[in-house]
Amino acid sequence: MATIDSVDMELAEQVQQIGKRARAASAALRSTSSAVKDSALREIAGRLRNARAELKAENAKDLAAGREKGLSGAMLDRLELTDKRIDAMAEGLEQVAALPDPVGDIVSQTVRPNGLRIAQIRQPLGVVGIIYESRPNVTADAAALCLKSGNACILRGGSEAIHSNVAIAKVFQEGATAAGVPEDAVQIIATTDRNAVGAMLKLDKYIDVIVPRGGKALIARIYDESRIPVVAHLDGVCHTYVHEDADLEMAQSICLNAKLQRPGVCNAMETMLVHSAIVAAFLPAVSKALQEGGCELRGCERTQAIVSCAPATEEDWTTEYLDKILAIRVVDSLDEAIGHINEYGSHHSDAIVTRGYDAAERFLNDVDSATVYVNASTRFTDGFQFGLGAEIGISTNKLHCRGPMALKELTSLKYVIRGAGQILA
Repeated sequence: MATIDSVDMELAEQVQQIGKRARAASAALRSTSSAVKDSALREIAGRLRNARAELKAENAKDLAAGREKGLSGAMLDRLELTDKRIDAMAEGLEQVAALPDPVGDIVSQTVRPNGLRIAQIRQPLGVVGIIYESRPNVTADAAALCLKSGNACILRGGSEAIHSNVAIAKVFQEGATAAGVPEDAVQIIATTDRNAVGAMLKLDKYIDVIVPRGGKALIARIYDESRIPVVAHLDGVCHTYVHEDADLEMAQSICLNAKLQRPGVCNAMETMLVHSAIVAAFLPAVSKALQEGGCELRGCERTQAIVSCAPATEEDWTTEYLDKILAIRVVDSLDEAIGHINEYGSHHSDAIVTRGYDAAERFLNDVDSATVYVNASTRFTDGFQFGLGAEIGISTNKLHCRGPMALKELTSLKYVIRGAGQILA
């Protein structure tokens, strides 16, 4: 009978072999042409559409297990694969195929007085490890971006989506190989064993960067255990601030969309800030609409004086609900709103609704977040919506990239120097 230690060692060896194969595939990908990569993505898109019945059948297993485990409605929504979402995955791949290949782009070039020609050129990172939870579309999005940018990838999705992730990865791998992409360019760790994550985080010899997508517990674990550089996709405590000179009809439309259109995603609004000068005119109507949409409201004392809601605690200002729950605070100035966002937010996506140019520019300049908006819903923070085809995640880091992590963000820069016999005196 195998012992726990022997099982762990066997799993670690399996993950290491995946890393070795990924490293070999990344070397082959460097010389894979843009035409082959684009052809592969279009082939995979077609196969995803043709496999929708199989994908939905595997997804149904995950949904059934999720209901049995008592996952929230918002979490089940993140997990579900509908025809529309499968079509969106396929369209995302086609968008990525249509984008310029960043590999080989000359970012800058100069000629030194001694005649040396120095250029900065985009190169793949190498092997990208992606650890994520809940949303199976990440499997296709991440694999597509890595393939197009010349990176091999190792995918490790959450246990709640294991059947969906494996099914999508299988379609992707088969389509990529059929189109001439090096074998093992896309691999998935097809186990729910949490020890696989630990084993993956030790593969600094084979993996160049880890990109996590998930809750605080997962991100904290990865930071604690990883020997590999991490580009973090942290939680989305997103705000909408309704300024004193906002168009209130527009503000209501934006706030309802930001909270209710899909509450279980990282770019949904979690806190609404309202200027005290317009609170009486704005808050009752928007609160009624939110509550009619099934949203639970938690407000500061000044909010409670105007609408019926539960009291907001200090913890509410820093909570990513990923559900139909909204914290509301009344503020007296733009400075107070900006201060609240910078103190309590997660530096993900924040918006102001205003007709004032100066207020808009102050907000855009002073809010320290990866994406900032004027008169638009935070729900647009998405690689697909930004015309990037897709994204691996929304980076809240300031190094190596910030905001949607798409093709260019999956490359690094190499200095290429051409001379004619120059030597240093």
